[in-house]
Amino acid sequence: MLSLFKSIFGGGNNEQIDAVRAQGAVIIDVRSPGEFAGGHAKGAVNIPLDVLDSKLNTIRNYKKPVIVCCASGMRSARAKALLGNRGLTEVYDAGSWRNL
Repeated sequence: MLSLFKSIFGGGNNEQIDAVRAQGAVIIDVRSPGEFAGGHAKGAVNIPLDVLDSKLNTIRNYKKPVIVCCASGMRSARAKALLGNRGLTEVYDAGSWRNL
């Protein structure tokens, strides 16, 4: 049942996310600025989903793996798919920012 929820709402393997984070991955929170201001993972960068495509060069310039997160996992799953479709290979979906 848990795997069904993860497939619907996003969220990766916690051990994998923790390992990638320990290697210096960039955390991108794809929620709105207002949501981000209400709380976010330590060190996260706010790039809302609706402008993510226009920030591809910024994201590529990090030259690090990327962990995407949001409120429930819906937008982070879309962000991971978008970034993957644009050629970024080291993108991990944490689901909710509270998982971080």
